[in-house]
Amino acid sequence: MSRLIATFFYIGYLRPGPGTWGSAAAVPVGYLIHVAAGFPGLVVATVLAFALGWWATARETAGSTNQDPSEIVIDEVVGMWIALWPLSFGMWHMGQDPWLFPYPGWVGGFIMFRLFDIWKPGPVGWADRKKGPMGVMLDDVIAGILAALVVMAAAALAHGVLM
Repeated sequence: MSRLIATFFYIGYLRPGPGTWGSAAAVPVGYLIHVAAGFPGLVVATVLAFALGWWATARETAGSTNQDPSEIVIDEVVGMWIALWPLSFGMWHMGQDPWLFPYPGWVGGFIMFRLFDIWKPGPVGWADRKKGPMGVMLDDVIAGILAALVVMAAAALAHGVLM
């Protein structure tokens, strides 16, 4: 069970770039969660995925010298869902049809999350250097938060809020 969770249903075994595959798989799953349960559902799913991801990562890396194997992508799923929170919240708050897919925002969230996750600026790099399952999970959480901030700023610009 821990391997199924850690690899996000074995998506983490896809090559090349398992982190990108995990992030890409997180977008439609996150979107379906949003459709089914709105923003609150996506938040609950993110928190649950974080807790299960921490547990699964601890189990999968126990006794290993490699504390962040590339096939573990549940951390990317959590970070990607955080990056999508502003979009989900905006649509839910405004009472938008949940099937409406504002593709520029979802694609932008994906691109920004991958950028921060690969580049690892400042606090993302700090968290990435932490040992154990918390370090594995935390760098992607922070990358997701940074991506969410960029998504919010882009949405504010696009909708004339910052004009």
